[in-house]
Amino acid sequence: MRSIKGKFLQLAVFLSFSALALFVLRCSDSTSPETGQGQIKITMVDSPAEYDEINIVVTRVEVHRSGSDSTSGWFVINNNTATYDLLRLRNGASVVLGNNYLDAGNYTQIRLIIGTGSNIVVDGITYPLDVPSGEQTGIKLNHAFEIQSEVIYELMLDFDAGHSIVLTGNGQYKLKPVIRLVPTIISGTISGKINPVSAAGYVYAISGTDTIVTLAEPLFGSFMLMALPQKTYNVEIFSANAAYNDTTITNVTVVAQQNTDLGTINLSIK
Repeated sequence: MRSIKGKFLQLAVFLSFSALALFVLRCSDSTSPETGQGQIKITMVDSPAEYDEINIVVTRVEVHRSGSDSTSGWFVINNNTATYDLLRLRNGASVVLGNNYLDAGNYTQIRLIIGTGSNIVVDGITYPLDVPSGEQTGIKLNHAFEIQSEVIYELMLDFDAGHSIVLTGNGQYKLKPVIRLVPTIISGTISGKINPVSAAGYVYAISGTDTIVTLAEPLFGSFMLMALPQKTYNVEIFSANAAYNDTTITNVTVVAQQNTDLGTINLSIK
């Protein structure tokens, strides 16, 4: 994962054009709250993967209320079908999966119902992407949270695409999701810019056993590591140019709901 591959950097060049605007797509069925209701907002981001595209068709987003059985107690927070290319959701780019009102109370799960048509593009060739039980039970995520009256609960869903795709022995691509769920209120970001731009490669934020990764934009060298729980990290930068050294910045502090800007990081020549 830490080696820089030419093919992946070509992919990143393509993606950087989409990330220039750091787009945020918004999907919402929200109308107006009723008495005793709060609000939930779920945003999705992604980590790098060595593919051209990973397109997921989401038809519905639901949450499950505590105390209900496995088939009841599901509340829809978004039923607008949309297709998301996971590999575009990095370095500040994100998509709002759901933004709606819920009755105050405790909830235990989130699930994404997946429709037909999800696919993966590898070396320019499109393959079907199998999401087991995606259309029936969906992608279920265990996450306990409380909705309080007149309060917005914001949650970041960090999809690790690189570890979520499995190629089977018969050549079929399957999605086995690896996803982090991080409440916005306890998380922040780390950003910076790599100089020279030709050396812009992978950037890791490491704290204990936790590792979050992104790929710097090759046109500008900029990067942003998102959904980082508040604590101290070592930031490791791996050069995409063999003429330059890798580097590590130690003891980088992330403060909740703030961005830690490392400024321009100059990589030294070997």
